[in-house]
Amino acid sequence: MPAQQILQEAKKLHRVSESLDSLAAQHAPISEALSVLSASVRKSATLLEVLVAMRLGPEPGLGPAN
Repeated sequence: MPAQQILQEAKKLHRVSESLDSLAAQHAPISEALSVLSASVRKSATLLEVLVAMRLGPEPGLGPAN
């Protein structure tokens, strides 16, 4: 299903964002740039998740949160 594939890509982007955050903590000279890039990647991942939710609907079998 396309939604699952897109959500998998969003997960990958979240992992890349976490990795960039980790690198930012380790490399002070470029910390700010890495943090900015990390935030941009994280926002892209979130936008993919929103796109799936709005355009492709919820996954079958998932109900509202209790």
